[in-house]
Amino acid sequence: MADLLAHAKVNSGSFYHFFDSKEALLREVLESYLVALHPMIVEPAYAATPKPIERIFAILEGYRERILMTDAQYGCPLGRLALEIDPENRPAHKLIAENFRGWIGAVHNCLEAATLPPGTDIDALSTYVLATMEGGVMLSRSYGSVEPFDRTVKALREHFRLLMKGVETEKRRLHR
Repeated sequence: MADLLAHAKVNSGSFYHFFDSKEALLREVLESYLVALHPMIVEPAYAATPKPIERIFAILEGYRERILMTDAQYGCPLGRLALEIDPENRPAHKLIAENFRGWIGAVHNCLEAATLPPGTDIDALSTYVLATMEGGVMLSRSYGSVEPFDRTVKALREHFRLLMKGVETEKRRLHR
């Protein structure tokens, strides 16, 4: 808290005038992330391409850019908070999970708009994309390089390539 107050150039009395506690500030921050998800992350990626699968990769490209802009010091704020916040702080973890669900939901919307093989578990695949992003960001920060993030995204792209190959195979089979 001392670092936060010093950075904001306010004293603790001013802080407690606006927030009842550190937890209240944390809840406010997490709620602001919920509001910012679409305008800051999703909409720019969706505007970059009309192709549903490529929109997912445009979202990931935004994280890559953050890694590069920060010389691999970037860490997803939600991922960091999920690991740092006391597990018993259920209200905070509930908001973190809600943020993750919003992110997964944006990817889910892309997958619903795509032509995927029948039986594809879109919920699991959406969660897998988030896990790929979070893991890639974490590894890049630890390694001090964007290269681990690039490797995880490359593997995800290969996963989608193989998945879509199944769609093409099914189309050919149906046209025989």
